[in-house]
Amino acid sequence: MNRKLFLFILSILFFVGIVLFSYKLFEFGLLSILCLVIIYFVTEKYRTTVSLFLFFLLGLMMFQIGSNYINAWGLSVEMNILINRSFLIFIILGTVVSLILSKQKRSVFASFPNWSKKVTLPFHTIPLPYFLLIGLVGSSTILIPLFVQQEMSYIKSMFLFGILFAIINATLEEVIWRGFLLSGLKSNVSTRYAVLITSIGFGLLHLSIGIPMLLSLLFSFGGLFYAIVVLKTNSIYPAIFFHIIINLGMVFNGWII
Repeated sequence: MNRKLFLFILSILFFVGIVLFSYKLFEFGLLSILCLVIIYFVTEKYRTTVSLFLFFLLGLMMFQIGSNYINAWGLSVEMNILINRSFLIFIILGTVVSLILSKQKRSVFASFPNWSKKVTLPFHTIPLPYFLLIGLVGSSTILIPLFVQQEMSYIKSMFLFGILFAIINATLEEVIWRGFLLSGLKSNVSTRYAVLITSIGFGLLHLSIGIPMLLSLLFSFGGLFYAIVVLKTNSIYPAIFFHIIINLGMVFNGWII
């Protein structure tokens, strides 16, 4: 089979699985998993990539089962959301199992940025600190509505929840998408394919928290931004920091609760 067609089919199975499990259509989601299992045993060249997709979906299934379970606990909305975000650890465990079975070691971009590095952009080269400053300014624009729309009393009441949500959600999502998946895919297929898959997948996973399809797909541009930051800095930490800022803005603007 043509390489591009094969990778395209893999990506479709992966995306369809994310959508089905996000909507808690477990029986149909298991069909995506079954197809990936079959492909895993009949192919060898891209077995590591198939394994990543397969175990990601298994982790997502466990994430959704856990989310269903805590909904019956009668917790506050804030606590329910925090535990739900913490359950992203199931997806991380799935990707870790995949890498262990594939006997692969990944750095997951865990190094700190080299501040003396220069970042190459389409038309010029700039020092890394300037590149990160641009990213920081861009991410911080989400905080602008706080100064014109929200009362300080609301922000104070949501402050602790906002901090916890931002740290838990941003860290776990970045470890999943830009840590394990981006690094894992990048080493087995092209960087372009790895960025495309992780960006779209990142957007689609927001379906699991009730965000509409169109808006979830728009979130893929956020995934693209974080992927560029990670690849340009060779570090996951700036992306986590920018993601935390975005999540804080979403909470304090009243978009989460």
